[in-house]
Order: sequence, then structure tokens, then C-alpha cells
Amino acid sequence: MKVKTIAFLLAGLLLYVGLTCITLLFYKDDPDQMNWQDREAFNTKYIYKLDLTKTITRDQVIDYLGGPDITEAKNQQQQIYQVLYYRTHRTKTDGITTRDECTAILFKNQQLIAIGETAVEQYNQLD
Repeated sequence: MKVKTIAFLLAGLLLYVGLTCITLLFYKDDPDQMNWQDREAFNTKYIYKLDLTKTITRDQVIDYLGGPDITEAKNQQQQIYQVLYYRTHRTKTDGITTRDECTAILFKNQQLIAIGETAVEQYNQLD
């Protein structure tokens, strides 16, 4: 009798651990379903993991983070520059997202070239 009980408890524990692992491995976070605090943390974590030495496209970033909070674009000498702003920290509780609450990600012809203040500086020098 004790052996059956232990076997059932062990089977239940293994099933629980297995389902938890499957959920963690295959469940993709959906930024659109997050509250603002979770989304800011999610954006920050992803943005600062971006590696400028790898080829990362604008579409890859948007697929993962969702649409940007603010976006701007310029066409300079047959090159398209686009800066996407994702909110990573709130400064005022006014319900309006501003650039100072965001981290910028700069793309040239849809390829990642800069992140953060460097992205803003490079984009502003295009004028």
C-alpha cells in the first residue's frame, strides 16, 4: 500500500516538473498581454541582450517586442534609417510615453546598428 502511494506521489511530482519545464521552454511571452511594469522589464532585458556584432533585423526585434512605442525614420543618401523607441522606464505617471522613458534602437536598411544614447546620437547626426 505504501509503495503504491509513493509511486503515485512520485508520478505526480514528475508530471508536474515535466509540464512546468515544457511551459517554460515553449511558452513565448506576449508583450501585448503584459502590464506596463512587466513590459518595461521585458523590453529592458531583451534590448540589453542585443548583440551589435550579430545580424539582427528590425523585423526580428518587432516580432519579439511587438510594435514600438515611438518610431522615426529618415532617408539619407539612399539609406533608410529607422529608430524604434521602446519604453524601459517610467518617469511620470501621466499615461503618455515620451522618448526620455524609452530606449532607442537604430536600424540602417533594417539592420541593427546602435542601441540607447548612441542610437539617438547617430540618428540625430543624420540631418
